[in-house]
Amino acid sequence: MMWITSATSTDERDRNADIAVLPVGSFEQHGSFLPLTTDTLVACCIAKRISDDYNLFLLPPITISCSHEHASFAGTVSIRARTLYTLIEDISDSLRSSGVDKLVIVNGHGGNYVLSNVVQEANTAGRRMTLFPNRTDWDTARLDAGLETSHSADMHGGELEVSLLKYAWPAVVGEEHKSAHHNVYPRPHLLVTGMRGYTESGILGFPSLGTTAKGKSLLDSLSRCFKEHISLLQGVTHQAPA
Repeated sequence: MMWITSATSTDERDRNADIAVLPVGSFEQHGSFLPLTTDTLVACCIAKRISDDYNLFLLPPITISCSHEHASFAGTVSIRARTLYTLIEDISDSLRSSGVDKLVIVNGHGGNYVLSNVVQEANTAGRRMTLFPNRTDWDTARLDAGLETSHSADMHGGELEVSLLKYAWPAVVGEEHKSAHHNVYPRPHLLVTGMRGYTESGILGFPSLGTTAKGKSLLDSLSRCFKEHISLLQGVTHQAPA
């Protein structure tokens, strides 16, 4: 699966989309069996799927973000929250100047808390941004795909991430995932201690439960969930099902 857009200027002129999709990943440890680019790959496969399904303008990913909780593990690189905020703001402004008024941020890293503030502020004068997937989207996708774990039990490098990578990029998943279970919950002081306070391996989850079939089902479900996001961006009032 291609993880970055190959579209030309002519392609995007002909598409004439008014909604762009920006994958935001990270460059951080994911134990001994997943690459540092895991969150970027996850964001990219989701962004590619929804941009294909809804004919949207796919942007290249932001590959380094706010991974400070992983700083004690080798290979992790972070930027400040204010830097990520400014990047999103600059990208959004550039898109608007070329006639693309709305932006979908596909976030692959849970530590990018600042993205919620960016999106909330952007929508004060009208619906311009959405952050995808949100917790409801992920919970729905976990249920639809038959995952055995919850988000709290499978926070980092577990069933969900392994499933998505096994489906989209199986070659990057190391054999160690079959025996790397580790979970500590609750984790009340994560912001103080970082991941090292709760795991020496860097994993908080159940990676051996990940499968290719679950990865495909996760993406299928997320694409269905995205329909509500795009309806809201297009000004359609959502009504909860009876």
